[in-house]
Amino acid sequence: MKTQHPLDRRTVLKLITAMGTSAATVPPAANAGRRTSPNRENTRIQADIAPFTINVSDDELADLRRRLSDTRWPGNPPGEAWTYGTDRAFLEELVAYWLDSYDWRLHEADLNSFSHYTTAIEGQDLHFIHQRGQGSMPLPLLMTHGWPGTIWEMLPAVLALSDPVTHGGDAADSFHVVVPSIPGFGFSGEPAEGTDIARTAELWIALMDKLGYERFAAYGSDWGAGVTRELGARFPDRIIGVHTPGAPPRAQRDPNTEEERDYLLRSELWSVDETGYQRIQGTKPQTLAYGLTDSPVGLAAWITEKLRSWSDCDGDVESRFTKDQILTLVSIYWHTRTIGTSVRYYYANGLGSSRRRRATRGPVQVPQGYAQFIGMPSRSGPPRSFIDEIPANVTHWSMFDTGGHFPAIEEPELLVEDLRTFLRSLR
Repeated sequence: MKTQHPLDRRTVLKLITAMGTSAATVPPAANAGRRTSPNRENTRIQADIAPFTINVSDDELADLRRRLSDTRWPGNPPGEAWTYGTDRAFLEELVAYWLDSYDWRLHEADLNSFSHYTTAIEGQDLHFIHQRGQGSMPLPLLMTHGWPGTIWEMLPAVLALSDPVTHGGDAADSFHVVVPSIPGFGFSGEPAEGTDIARTAELWIALMDKLGYERFAAYGSDWGAGVTRELGARFPDRIIGVHTPGAPPRAQRDPNTEEERDYLLRSELWSVDETGYQRIQGTKPQTLAYGLTDSPVGLAAWITEKLRSWSDCDGDVESRFTKDQILTLVSIYWHTRTIGTSVRYYYANGLGSSRRRRATRGPVQVPQGYAQFIGMPSRSGPPRSFIDEIPANVTHWSMFDTGGHFPAIEEPELLVEDLRTFLRSLR
C-alpha cells in the first residue's frame, strides 16, 4: 500500500490552522489547567461534568527553562548512536529547540481547540475529550490511549472521525468521540491503588453512562487495546464492536514455516532488546519517578527513545514525529507531573512481577476489527498462517504496509478510514 510521507513542521502548522487542531495533545496536574464556565454547547452536560481548559502558568514555564538551561549532561558511550539508549547529540538538539524555538502557548491553544472536560467517578478524578459528531446520527466511539502516548496519540484522528465531511468523508460516518485520560495520565487524577485494565474498563462504562451513551464502539492501542478488549469481553450489552491494532491471537503451536519461525525469532529479540523498561516500571515505578519528575531532559530522553523504537521511522525519529510533536507529548507529562503515576500502571497490571492482574472475563463477545500496521519489521505481527482459527466474531482484519505502535498519530488517515469501514455495518 502507498507509504504516507511525514509532513514537515511548516506544513503541519498550516494544517493546524486550516483544521483548527494540532497533531499533538495535552492532559492534568496541579497548575496545568483550570475549569471554565459552561458555554451554550455545554448546557446539555450533567452538573458534575465541568468544562476544562489547559492553562500552564508563566512561573511553570520559567521553571522549565531554568531546569533546561542547567542540564548536567552525561558522557557519551562508545559505539554507534542510540546503541546504549537515547543519543546525546539528538537530545542536545531537541533540548536546544525546546529552549529557543518550541512555543508551548501555540500548542496549548491547539489542544484547547478540542472539547475538554473533567468529572469524578467513585472518587476518581477523570479528564476526557468529548468531541460531538457533525452528522444526523453520530455513533459514540470511545478511544483509549496507551503509554507513553496519552491522548496525544489520538487527537490527529479525532476531528476526522467527528466531522467526516470536512475531512474527506461521508456524513453517515460521523462519531461522537470520547477520549479519556487513563487515571494517572495527564489531566486525570492520581489513580486509586490497583487501578488496572479491568478497573479502567469499569470507569469507562460509568463515564459513558454519565454522557448518556447506552451503546457505543471502542478503539484502543497499547494499554488501550487491553482496556478495549476488556470492554468487549465483560460488557457485550454496551459495546457494539471493538477495534484494535494488530492481529487476532496466534496459534499456540510450534512454527511450521520459515515465515512463522522468523516471526518467533523477531519476537524473542524484541523481548530481549526492548522490554527492559517494563521491568523497572512494573516493579519499582516510584524509583524511576523521582528522576523523571525532576529532570525534563531525563523525561525527554525516556519518552523519545520509545517513540524512536516503537514507530515506523527506520531509526530516524523525526521522519515520523516533528520536534513539536515530541515536545508536546513530553510537556504533557512534565507540566502535569504524571510520568510517575503513568508508569505505575505497569505495576498495577502486574508487569515485571509475580503479581497478576484480574484476568479478562472470557473472550471478546462482540464484533472485532483488527488493523495490522507492519511498517516495523520487528513488530509486524504473526503471519496469517500462524492464526489457525480466526474467531467467528472477527468481522474485519486489514493490513497496512506502513505505521508502527502509534497508528492514530503515525497513520491517522489509514486508521480513520479503517474504523469507518469496520463500524459502518454495526451502526
